[in-house]
Amino acid sequence: MSTPSRTDPGTRHGRNLTAGLLLGLGTVAFIDEVVFHQLLHWHQFYDLGTPAMGLVSDGLFHAFSWFATVASLLMVAGLHREHTFRGTAFAAGWLTGAGFFQLYDGLVQHKVLGIHQIRYGVDLLPYDVVWNAVAAVLLVAGAVLWTVTARRPGRPTAPARA
Repeated sequence: MSTPSRTDPGTRHGRNLTAGLLLGLGTVAFIDEVVFHQLLHWHQFYDLGTPAMGLVSDGLFHAFSWFATVASLLMVAGLHREHTFRGTAFAAGWLTGAGFFQLYDGLVQHKVLGIHQIRYGVDLLPYDVVWNAVAAVLLVAGAVLWTVTARRPGRPTAPARA
């Protein structure tokens, strides 16, 4: 059985999706960190400890967003160099990554683990609804675009047999 090359349609599609996923994760994490943590001071990544612990957790969270962003951009550079960058597949990955991160943050971190809330001292219901609705819209849009790009001509629908 032969190993697929990096320019095979299935591999190319997967690399574009992965680059988009990483940038989606990095973008939303970066926006969350800058807007909600630094500018508005609504919460920190970890609010259950001391302010110093919250600051360290924000730094680690910020580092994650940058590592994901840089990894994505390096992948995009490679895809461009190989002339295999596909904007719609990349966008599908971006939307999916952004929606996944936002929904994970809103449901797991805010509600299940309770490590922080969107905001304190207010009725959380409207914030939670908007936060998770935006996440769901991004995730659904990404999943739809992902499905559409996976079915495009030139993409194998089943694994090739040796």
